[in-house]
Amino acid sequence: MLNWYMLTLVGKDRPGIVAKVTTALFEADCNLGETSMIRLGQNFTVMMMVQGSDADRLRGALQPVIDELQLTLHIDAIEPGLHQRPVPDVCIRVHGADRAGIVSQVTSRAEQAGLNILDLESDVGGTEAEPIYILQIEGVAAQGVEAIRAALAPLQSDGVKVDVHVIDTLIG
Repeated sequence: MLNWYMLTLVGKDRPGIVAKVTTALFEADCNLGETSMIRLGQNFTVMMMVQGSDADRLRGALQPVIDELQLTLHIDAIEPGLHQRPVPDVCIRVHGADRAGIVSQVTSRAEQAGLNILDLESDVGGTEAEPIYILQIEGVAAQGVEAIRAALAPLQSDGVKVDVHVIDTLIG
């Protein structure tokens, strides 16, 4: 019987991580589900749903790659949930002077207004002397986009620019 696992790999970014990891999994007769792979700072992180016989076999198949590329691996058994991904209907973009608490304030207020976050990306722009925090969130607005706009509006008085946009899903 094949089981589903969430694999998380993290290490210093370098060419070949994706190719070597996916090749090792293919050669171990594993199937991939949804994946997310991204460079963060000087690191590269991989999150992927993998179908395989057992966690020990997955770890064994990946061990040579982990050793070669000095990656950290974490494996969790999961329910697959393939083809059940909600479609985002709202996008929130935030820009403000980099300071502690921006992400917490935005996500807490949005959650209270009915937002289910599906994707969150952030970056720091500007200069070292004047950093600007940039945040983009996509999600499902259970109580509507206007509820989220209203919940986030008070942040504007703190110098945080918040734009809330409807995403046209082209579904239905």
